[in-house]
Amino acid sequence: MDLMIASILVVDGITNGAIYALLGLATVLVFAVTRIIFVPQGEFVAYGALTLALLQAGRVPGTVWLLLCLAALAAVMELFDTLRQGRGLRAALVSTLRMVALPVALALLTAWAAPQRFPMVVQAVLTLGLVASFGPLVYRVAYQSLADASTLVLLIVSVGVHFAMTGLALLFFGAEGFRNPPFWDERVSAGMLTLNGQAVIIVAASAALMLLLWLFFERSVYGKALRATAINRLGARLMGISSHAAGRLTLAMAALIGALSGLLIGPTTTIFYDSGFLIGLKGFVAAVIGGLASYPVAAVGALFVGLVEAFASFWASAFKEVIVFTLILPVLLWRSIAGGHADEEH
Repeated sequence: MDLMIASILVVDGITNGAIYALLGLATVLVFAVTRIIFVPQGEFVAYGALTLALLQAGRVPGTVWLLLCLAALAAVMELFDTLRQGRGLRAALVSTLRMVALPVALALLTAWAAPQRFPMVVQAVLTLGLVASFGPLVYRVAYQSLADASTLVLLIVSVGVHFAMTGLALLFFGAEGFRNPPFWDERVSAGMLTLNGQAVIIVAASAALMLLLWLFFERSVYGKALRATAINRLGARLMGISSHAAGRLTLAMAALIGALSGLLIGPTTTIFYDSGFLIGLKGFVAAVIGGLASYPVAAVGALFVGLVEAFASFWASAFKEVIVFTLILPVLLWRSIAGGHADEEH
């Protein structure tokens, strides 16, 4: 291996690592606020990439119909639970409308806009809004009634949600793979390297989103509420912060990050209905390196995962996935030895 090949592999590793960093940050965020090890994070990546691909083809994406079905199920559950709490029909209807109005509006808007073949930027914005709407609905349907359950129960539910979302993706998107056009098709010279525009877009967009997340948590009221919930759920609840609202907002952010990751990675590889799982799992490895608690360490771990994957592809391409996922074993061993064993949560 000469310096030129090593430089190319480093650039490739940083590009992939930027995607894994976003997914790792989303995994840490969801776990910190809700204690959910969110296995289906990668499904939002596939949904984002496939939705944009179908919009590019002028077809109504299956995401629209899936979102409408999920909104209907969430509406029925919300209406029934609100009535059971004795809050009255008017309060039940208002609560239900608040939950499903925006997802239904976005689904109908996307269905209308799909045959119009709007510019790619408009289609990307529609895709982000559409996929991000899944987050609160998934929380309402799968997690809200189990919000106080143990982490193990929530993990089992997450595995079930992953299989459900993968199967529904096959039903609504089909088995065909898609590869999106790049957002920027130029070539950028950097010394002896020539970078493609999509790689620059990936790194720049990932860095911008991380900055926006930092500003959100440091400067906004909603961000501070999520931080309070992550630090002490009971204390936040006593101060008037709804844990259900925090969970919905958190999964909306996770879905948005996943959709953006899908848009960024779509031009670099062919995405199938089940491609998101492996991509999300690499983000989970980065989150574990960060102890499912540290955002900066998770981001650094994601870059490390990307570099290991790039060099493993060169030296032992048949075993690159094995090498990447084996990284989690020494990290877990070290954290087990260094951190000791805590009592089971009550």
